[in-house]
Amino acid sequence: MILEVAVIVLFLFWAGTLAMFLAYIRDQRKIAAQQAQGDALRDQRIKDLAKSVDDYQNGNVRMGEDLHELRAIVAPLPDRLTRVEQRDPTSLSFAQAARLVGMGASVDELTQSCGLTQAEAELMSKLHKN
Repeated sequence: MILEVAVIVLFLFWAGTLAMFLAYIRDQRKIAAQQAQGDALRDQRIKDLAKSVDDYQNGNVRMGEDLHELRAIVAPLPDRLTRVEQRDPTSLSFAQAARLVGMGASVDELTQSCGLTQAEAELMSKLHKN
């Protein structure tokens, strides 16, 4: 009788342990599925961020190329402006008149070479004389 009771107790103990083990396995599968889902979301987010970074890099490269082209276009402009100003003596700018005053040009010379009125030439002479 004791043997039968011991066998029954051991069987119940074994059945309880088996039930707990199966519940543990089921919980571990749920956790693994949740982790896999989280990993998939993380991987998708990483792919999206990598695409955004690539788009920004491509945009920056295009901007750099455009700036390089603009620099090539704009670089000769100061020389061209100087040549245009020097080409027609009747259209000399006030900046050139100021340079002439700095070199010691008189009011009469300003009116003749720059096409300024007497009042403009006197004003330029007073403003830019050292």
